[in-house]
Amino acid sequence: MDIPENITDFLYWIRDRTEKTWSDENTVPKGLHGAKWLPLAEEEIAGIEREYKVKFSPEHREFLKILHAVDRKETVEYEYNNEKFTEECTFFYNWREEREEILEMIRYPYDSMLKDMGSAGTCWLKSWGPEPGSEEERRAVFNEWFSRIPDLLPVRGFHFMVSGEHLAWKPVLCISGFDMGILGWDIKTYLLNEMRNHIGIVRLVFDEEDRMYYPELSREATEPIEKSFQYDETRDIPYLKEVVLSYSSGLRDFGLE
Repeated sequence: MDIPENITDFLYWIRDRTEKTWSDENTVPKGLHGAKWLPLAEEEIAGIEREYKVKFSPEHREFLKILHAVDRKETVEYEYNNEKFTEECTFFYNWREEREEILEMIRYPYDSMLKDMGSAGTCWLKSWGPEPGSEEERRAVFNEWFSRIPDLLPVRGFHFMVSGEHLAWKPVLCISGFDMGILGWDIKTYLLNEMRNHIGIVRLVFDEEDRMYYPELSREATEPIEKSFQYDETRDIPYLKEVVLSYSSGLRDFGLE
């Protein structure tokens, strides 16, 4: 299996492999049988940028022109307090139709980080200096810092693509307040990780000790992902690197362990 290097070829490869998986009722995840991608035209993307006052990076624009969103909702089943629940969830955000949800998610990083700050002594970055005693002063410091971070554009769930015209690196982050992790240092490694069960890159490997089969990524997919997370001194996310590194998993994200 050859995974294309070129980003445009790669996105078409994702499209073809996912739609093939979704066409087979024996392999398709629940709710996605027969699903198709809903790409955006160039003029639609330009209109969305004006409407939401955002700017998509070149690779994000390619993603929107070739993939964007799908015409089905994913069915998610989970258990809580010994009770089973089923929900229909947006697979990838649809910038054509899900205005309210997208506006809410654009606000989410600010709202969730502000909430995490809570009372004095919680979620205070070293770069902010001594922590003020009043909530008003703490919020002023936070607001000034947040006004400088790169744009965070929603992709799927609580996953956001870092966007900025002059940024060398534009990773996809999973954000829950100040708990941030890097899901991929570019859209390619992010999609390989996120879409692994939809593109035929997972195989079952038998563990002799446990006497069980475990899912394992193919070598062709593992290599670019592992390479992506190797240490590179140029890697930075302005103002957010400190947040990611404040959690132990952040060391791995920057190839520091």
